[in-house]
Amino acid sequence: MTPVCPFVKATRPDDASSKRSGENICKHAAEHESKAKSESVDSGIIEPKCPLGYDSRSFKIGPLSCVLCKALLFESSKCVPCSHIFCKACISRFKDCPLCGADIEKIEHDEETQKVVDKFIAGHARIKRSPASTDTEEEVSKNKSVIYEDVSLERGAFLVQHAMRAFRAQNVESAKSRLSLCAADIREQLKESGDKPELCSQLGAVLGMLGDCCRAMGDAGSAITYFDESVEFLSQVPPDDMEIIHTLSVSLNKIGDLKYYDGDLQASRTYYFRSLEVRRNALLNHRDNASLTLDVAVSLAKVADVDRGLGNEEGAISGFREGVNMLQSLKIDASQVALEQRVWLLGQALLLK
Repeated sequence: MTPVCPFVKATRPDDASSKRSGENICKHAAEHESKAKSESVDSGIIEPKCPLGYDSRSFKIGPLSCVLCKALLFESSKCVPCSHIFCKACISRFKDCPLCGADIEKIEHDEETQKVVDKFIAGHARIKRSPASTDTEEEVSKNKSVIYEDVSLERGAFLVQHAMRAFRAQNVESAKSRLSLCAADIREQLKESGDKPELCSQLGAVLGMLGDCCRAMGDAGSAITYFDESVEFLSQVPPDDMEIIHTLSVSLNKIGDLKYYDGDLQASRTYYFRSLEVRRNALLNHRDNASLTLDVAVSLAKVADVDRGLGNEEGAISGFREGVNMLQSLKIDASQVALEQRVWLLGQALLLK
């Protein structure tokens, strides 16, 4: 079965950005974590610890993960009579236990296991001791009034990673839950530190992923709301990062897609054209970027397709022709097999127009 995932999709050439967005967050997290570790050595800050006694390097999530989606359990459910535990959405597709093969007589909610999972998530990488504190680690662990606060972006990368796993397994509710926690964390950081470009870009990417979750669930209204907010935050970031430019333009295109499917061609064209303008402006400074050139051709095709639907045949023909010319002028390195395939697919689509 091919997973429907916002980070790995081939239905539209420009949708691949969601995967890059998730990976970009993880990359930023790794850099931030490395910096945080260096600073903790200098300042004497005890490294953040999980309330269950685990840390990010030694913790194995096996006991708290679902063997089907490979992510942390969500709505933990126990098979009767074998007692094996899975996510509710994952096990609901089976009549026999995937682990032991026993007939599933019924599925029961496992509240106790879910409480442990939720406790781990709530405390993951969030406990920090003040540099001025002289308490020992043992005394800190006995302190009943533990204050939680985000101390690194490692937690965000952790949540995004599990959301990606869940989405690939079509456990969309789980993915949405993890991404919502991640978005809430970043919003809190924005309140404390102001609209830092790095945080705005991360929140914009996560909101875009939430939009994909809602779209997969058939909730177009919520999807548009998330994509709109994604655009709002990504627009606050200086337009000099190619990843941000791509993610921003894709969010605009996805709103255009939803408007298009809803029959609102004029609104659809507005969003498609905004995406085209973002990509055109970026191409002025990156003329030799083959991927960006392809993105512009995609946007030209989208705008032209809507123009044709609106009765603007002349504008449609002009747009399709410009898109074809851009593809013909592309120079692709032999190693860029995936890009070459995207160009071929788009070229075929444009020729059929």
